Amino acid sequence: MTAGTDSPGVRIPPPVWYALAVIVGLVLDRQWAFPMGVPSRAADIAGWCFVAGWAGLALVAINRFRRSKTSFIPIRPASALVVNGPYRFTRNPMYVGLALLTIAFALFFVTWWPIILLLPALAIVQQFVIVPEERYLRRRFDAEYEAYTRRVRRWL
Repeated sequence: MTAGTDSPGVRIPPPVWYALAVIVGLVLDRQWAFPMGVPSRAADIAGWCFVAGWAGLALVAINRFRRSKTSFIPIRPASALVVNGPYRFTRNPMYVGLALLTIAFALFFVTWWPIILLLPALAIVQQFVIVPEERYLRRRFDAEYEAYTRRVRRWL
């Protein structure tokens, strides 16, 4: 769920945290290899499946925002609460999609490091992006947002 937030100071865009998990993971893998131990071809096929999941979630989620005539950019104010499409299953399909993309890169490079580093990236995104977004949405949409949070999980 994207919406204008009330977090102070400089805000690092959420995709950067996921990209850092991949980049730092690749750097760590050069120093301390942590291979997955799966055939490269199988890892590539699985990786492309995760890329497809990311692309599907991102495209459908962005389309839902456009149809609702509201911004999908987290720092812009929300004029509508989007609760359909993938938002029926998760309140954060774009962030779930970025996690799938991070896993895809781990598979393409056949290393566990990006997946391990995905865990702190998810914790950072939840604490410093999602929590402020949720505060904003509670203020902006009140009972409608509260009802939505009771129906739909934050992640999956």
